[in-house]
Amino acid sequence: MLSLTVYPIVWLILWGIFLVFLALMILRLIFNYSDPNPFGKIGRFGFKIRRITERWVYPAARFLAGFRVDVRLAPLLVIFLGLVLTYFVSQIIGNTFFIIDGMSAAITTGNVKATIGFIIYALLSLLILLILVRFISQWFVYTQNTFLGFVRRVTDPIMLPFQKLIPQVGMFDISAMVVLIIIFLLQAVVMRTLILS
Repeated sequence: MLSLTVYPIVWLILWGIFLVFLALMILRLIFNYSDPNPFGKIGRFGFKIRRITERWVYPAARFLAGFRVDVRLAPLLVIFLGLVLTYFVSQIIGNTFFIIDGMSAAITTGNVKATIGFIIYALLSLLILLILVRFISQWFVYTQNTFLGFVRRVTDPIMLPFQKLIPQVGMFDISAMVVLIIIFLLQAVVMRTLILS
């Protein structure tokens, strides 16, 4: 079973990458407040850390500036978003392995109800992935002809009604979180009624 053999390795790699990212952000935060001599070894190292992390920190700093919060705290916001993103990605990967294992078991045993349940569960998982990509795409500038434009067009029928009800907070679309919670609840219903029953 993939969920017992491969997933733990993928999980370790994913969270290892997050820990490296976390270390970079903490260093960035320290250098934001210490402001070392730019001509010394520490100053040059700090400059390299700033250059490496700028693509993630700049949008967060812009967001905090809109609320008149100290932009030097932007790495803390990026750490929080990175933690949430890593958690969701690990859940999506775990779900993928769960679906593959469950669907192959349901097909080999001839359990039609469970097979239909796993197909619905897989489609909902795909929708979660697309909404997550859409949420992350708010940080990037893109055109309609890219993959991110495709994701936006696919998720618009679901997201637009919620966006009308729930206003954006700065540059963040909170309605995506509400939609994700609803889809998670639907997955739980599918799990209880079709897969586990």
